[in-house]
Amino acid sequence: MTFAKIENSKGKAAVLVAGSWGTALAMVLADNGFDVTLWTRNESQASEVNDNHRNDKYLPDCPLPKSMTAATSMEQALSGAELVLFTAPSSAMREVARQAAPFLSETALVIHATKGFEADTLKRMTTVLSEELGRAEESLCVLSGPSHAEEVAKRQPTTVVVASADQGRAEQAQDSFINSYFRVYTNPDVIGVEVGGAIKNIIAIGAGMTDGLGFGDNAKAALLTRGLAEISRLGTAMGANPFTFAGLAGVGDLVVTCNSKHSRNWRAGHKLAQGIPLEAVLEQMGMVVEGVKTTKAARHLSEQFGVEMPIADQLYSVLFEGCEPTTAVNRLMGRGRTHESEQVTRDWGLHQS
Repeated sequence: MTFAKIENSKGKAAVLVAGSWGTALAMVLADNGFDVTLWTRNESQASEVNDNHRNDKYLPDCPLPKSMTAATSMEQALSGAELVLFTAPSSAMREVARQAAPFLSETALVIHATKGFEADTLKRMTTVLSEELGRAEESLCVLSGPSHAEEVAKRQPTTVVVASADQGRAEQAQDSFINSYFRVYTNPDVIGVEVGGAIKNIIAIGAGMTDGLGFGDNAKAALLTRGLAEISRLGTAMGANPFTFAGLAGVGDLVVTCNSKHSRNWRAGHKLAQGIPLEAVLEQMGMVVEGVKTTKAARHLSEQFGVEMPIADQLYSVLFEGCEPTTAVNRLMGRGRTHESEQVTRDWGLHQS
């Protein structure tokens, strides 16, 4: 796809960290005229970006714009940055934010694009960033939606959403990222966007399992539909707008993650269905599979908010209690009878007349 690269500098952006998603989004910012610095702890990775304009471990065979550089010094990465994008895994977000805090400009636009909860506290990423950066949650933005890094890096058409309680900051983030191949909508529902992005990873593990077990389209459709109900059920209980889950951060992200081999969560589920132990699956993946830890978080959140999440519960049994995938499927299929319209009305926060 052709695109018009913006030549005039929009200023400096910093992206923390230099994984596949961070690198792909850094490319979008570079295409849009930002001078972008990727932060990484890895000296050899920084050298590869600076000397060869590549990041082959995470985005193989993908040349990077020359306006992108890398640094291992947090102070250097953040010096003069007017936009700071956090893409660290959920397990590392607090530590990365803590390191960044002393060097972050008070006026910088802060965005995160991480899909998960903090495992120990069950907190959303905006809450973690708010605590470590000393900024109000309302001032932070989250970017989410159906967006594989591999396709964004190839500049294939992608549409996402930026959420913030501050409409002005959401629009600032929208203007920073939007271009001819990367379309951005805004949404004030930060909770809904974060919950949708996190919980869909659990359903994607299940989708990989159904494909790995050789089940057909019927099973996949049922999993996605009932999975969306669980996402909405939990999100609404946490304070989200239920209609957010009908959008890009809900059904959009769910569909793409459950149906693509680009998805780490789908690939992990597919391997689990083949009888490979979880530890070996994670070792083979070589990158963070957010859905695994999110499954633990969902178990605790569903208990905390008093909502039923049978799919997430059965995936927890497979991942952490030694349950066979086929047994988990039988348990789901053998649940007691319910009335769909009543569930949809409850899950989506609607009221029948």
